[in-house]
Amino acid sequence: MTLTLNLPAADGTATPYRLVGTPIEKPTSRPSFNRIAYAAAHVASAPLIDRDPWNRPAIDWDTTMAFRHHLWSLGFKIAEAMDTSQRGMGLDWIGAQELIRRSLAEAKAVEGADLACGVGTDHLAPADTRSIDDVIAAYETQLEYVEKFGGRAIMMASRALARVAVSADDYIKVYGRILSQAKEKVVLHWLGDMFDPQLAGYWGSSDFEQALDCVLNIISENRDKIEGIKISLLENSKEVALRDRLPQGVLCFTGDDFNYAELIEGDGKRHSHALLGIFDAVAPSASKALACLASGDAKTFRAVIEPTVPLSRKIFEAPTQYYK
Repeated sequence: MTLTLNLPAADGTATPYRLVGTPIEKPTSRPSFNRIAYAAAHVASAPLIDRDPWNRPAIDWDTTMAFRHHLWSLGFKIAEAMDTSQRGMGLDWIGAQELIRRSLAEAKAVEGADLACGVGTDHLAPADTRSIDDVIAAYETQLEYVEKFGGRAIMMASRALARVAVSADDYIKVYGRILSQAKEKVVLHWLGDMFDPQLAGYWGSSDFEQALDCVLNIISENRDKIEGIKISLLENSKEVALRDRLPQGVLCFTGDDFNYAELIEGDGKRHSHALLGIFDAVAPSASKALACLASGDAKTFRAVIEPTVPLSRKIFEAPTQYYK
């Protein structure tokens, strides 16, 4: 059966597009990977619910949870309540709390399921932030909530911290305080300002090398509390620069939705693991590719993963913060 979609054309009309190719078959059992692969999962809306979506999002919880089961069945871990869930762009902290609680409960009922949850400061309005102590308290609130339900944390970049920090020392203090309290290892989150302009100058500098020094200082001082760091700058050379300087045992998770294929495969010396929003959209292909890589078949890995890259570049094209 051939499926045809009506897609918008440049002249404002709808043009029929016939899908070609053969869909990837779902594996009969959960595949195993030699890369840690987090899919940052989306939230399904409930468009028929009578609610003002500007105040509280209407979420289809059954579909949202079913999609997480789909990702787990394909071998992925889940990065929950991240920016791919529209965190900070529609999904508020109240909604994120319910999402985190529901997903952690679902994971406990699925053998082998794993997830980590976004811990940020988004319930603290940047304009109302007066000091880094306000930021620390906000991070503590969210970390406590995630850990109360048995979750692990991904420490998201903070708009409030970017607003009030005056130097790299402020970042070192805030991250040190939160990491010291974490019960389990944390994944750090370096999100470029192309994803969120309010994060410009994060880590105390707009200069990459100075920002990198700050990040590495934080990791060095807290390495026993850090699983790894996700970097989303959409420049593979910057990710490699970070990856090559990470201490032993601290992982680099690519968040580069433009260059993930080559970064995951690696350069023969080091490779990146993955924490990607695009793996939500191309999960079957990404799962098959990662399974091939784990079996030593790099050629098929490239053949399967590389055709997903143009779609990812389209989804995350500038202005990236309004990705599709």
